[in-house]
Amino acid sequence: MKIAVFASGTGSNFAAILEAIKSKEISNVEVVLLVSDRLEALAVKKAKDEAIPVFTFRAKDYPSKEAYEKEILDELTKWNVDLIVLAGFMRLLGSVLLGAYDGRIINVHPSLLPAFKGKDAIGQALDYGVKVTGVTVHYVDEGMDTGPIIAQQAITVYSDETRETLIKKIQVQEHRLLPKVIQSLANKEERK
Repeated sequence: MKIAVFASGTGSNFAAILEAIKSKEISNVEVVLLVSDRLEALAVKKAKDEAIPVFTFRAKDYPSKEAYEKEILDELTKWNVDLIVLAGFMRLLGSVLLGAYDGRIINVHPSLLPAFKGKDAIGQALDYGVKVTGVTVHYVDEGMDTGPIIAQQAITVYSDETRETLIKKIQVQEHRLLPKVIQSLANKEERK
């Protein structure tokens, strides 16, 4: 199964996917493309270091979301991408990509959806004072973090928890859960 990873930041989930492939935790999966809306993102550097093709864009350079999504779709088609993995990609996808990849786009989100959708889910959870939060991998639809849930992992939030400690705990679980979901989807693809 050929996957494209979309990332806007440090690429820690991207790196976790690559590591899972190298360690054979994930088999029959190849990352064929990294897509980023930030030319200077660390994820871009990681992809280049691993000789993975990169497509970067700046949304403001295009007349519309449809325009840049059509260009992204051309890249996905060129690389025969089977699955899109949103891993810290900070843009909502539009009709071009959602239509072309319906049911083949997943996202990792740092909360137990449907709680704490959107940006700063970790801050939202801390502000609300929850005792449990977690990580969700879900299919992407036209809403913000509203698609069908594939898998979740709960994380205890302690009374002395800081943003930094909770981020670390969530990232550990993201780096475990996302590769498992990718392998599960690859296994389903093989059985078709």
